[in-house]
Amino acid sequence: MNKSPRTPQHIAVVGAGMAGVTCARTLVQAGHTVTLFEKSAGLGGRMATRSSAFGSFDHGTQYFTARDPRFVMALETSPTLVKRWSANAVQVIDEAGQVNMPVAPLNEAHWVGVPGMTALAAGWAQELKAPSQIELQTRVALIEPDAVKPGHWQLRTEGPDDARHVYSGFDAVLLAIPCVQAQSLLQTSKLAEGWAAQLAAVEMAPCWTLMLAFPQAMQPDLSTLGPQWSAARSKHHRIAWLARESSKPGRSPIERWTVQASAEWSQEHLQDDPARVEAKLLKAFGEVTGIHAEPSHVDSQRWLYAKTTKPLGHSHLFSADQGLGVCGDWCLGYRVEDAFVSGLELALAVV
Repeated sequence: MNKSPRTPQHIAVVGAGMAGVTCARTLVQAGHTVTLFEKSAGLGGRMATRSSAFGSFDHGTQYFTARDPRFVMALETSPTLVKRWSANAVQVIDEAGQVNMPVAPLNEAHWVGVPGMTALAAGWAQELKAPSQIELQTRVALIEPDAVKPGHWQLRTEGPDDARHVYSGFDAVLLAIPCVQAQSLLQTSKLAEGWAAQLAAVEMAPCWTLMLAFPQAMQPDLSTLGPQWSAARSKHHRIAWLARESSKPGRSPIERWTVQASAEWSQEHLQDDPARVEAKLLKAFGEVTGIHAEPSHVDSQRWLYAKTTKPLGHSHLFSADQGLGVCGDWCLGYRVEDAFVSGLELALAVV
C-alpha cells in the first residue's frame, strides 16, 4: 500500500467530526482527493447542534479554546463561523447550589460555532469539492484489499434501509472515530494488529446531556427566572456543567439550558431509560440553579465516548506501508483543539 507522497492520492477518511474534517480538508488542500464517510446524518461529531421549536442546543461540545497557533490561524480564516462567548461564569458550584467563587467573565477566550456548534466543521467541509465527496449515513463496516486494483483498499459500508455498498480504489484509509470504534473496525478487518495494545489502553468516559427550554423567560431580562450567571462547573453529584444556551452569540433569546452529567453518574446510569435520566437531572438542575419552573421542552442525549480519561499520548498513528492511520481528540485529550491537531498532523504525515 506504500505510495509516493508526491503523487495525488484518493484517500478515505472515516468520521466527520473535527478531527476527520480537519484531516480531509488538509489533504484536499495538498492536492489529494478525499471521500469522507460519516455514519450520522450530519457533520461535526460531538460538535453537535440539535434544533427544537424553542431554539438550538449545543448538546455535545459546549465551547472551545484555542492555544495552538495553527488552530488560531485556522479559526482566523473563518470569522463568520465562530464567535467569542463572553458569558458570566462560575468556576465551581457546590452540592447545595452555592457559588463558591465570584461570578466573573470567562478568563480565557471561549469560542462557539455560529449559529450552532456544528457550523465550524460544516463550513470547513464545504471545501471538499468534487472530485472529493462526503457520504453521510454511511457506516464503514469493513476495510479490505481492493478486489480489482492491487495495492489499494476498498470499504464495505452500511446505510439506511439496510443499504450496502462497496467503495474502492483508496490509496489510504484514515479513521477519525472514537478509539473503541476504530479498534473494533481494525480488529474486524484483521488489520494493524501492532496497534491493538496502544488502542486498548485508551480510556473514555460517557456523558448524559439534558436540554431544557423555558419560553416564559427571554434574554436579556432574566429577573424572573434563574441565576445571573450563564455557565458553571458543578460539584453536584449528578451534574458537572451547566450552560445557558441563550447567552451564546447568534442564538435565539428564549431561555434554554444544556446540562451535562458527571462522568461517574453517567457511567452509573449508562443503561437507564432516557425519561428516568431526564427526571433525575431535572431535579438536580433545580437544586443547582434554583429554577423550579416546569420546562416546556425536555430532551436528552447519551454520549458513549464523551471525554478521554486516558489518551493515546501521540497525535496520531500512521503506517505508510499499509496506508492506514487513526486520529481523534482521544489521541491527545478531549478538547476540540486536540481533535484539530490530531487530524492535521495525521494529514501532514500522509502528505
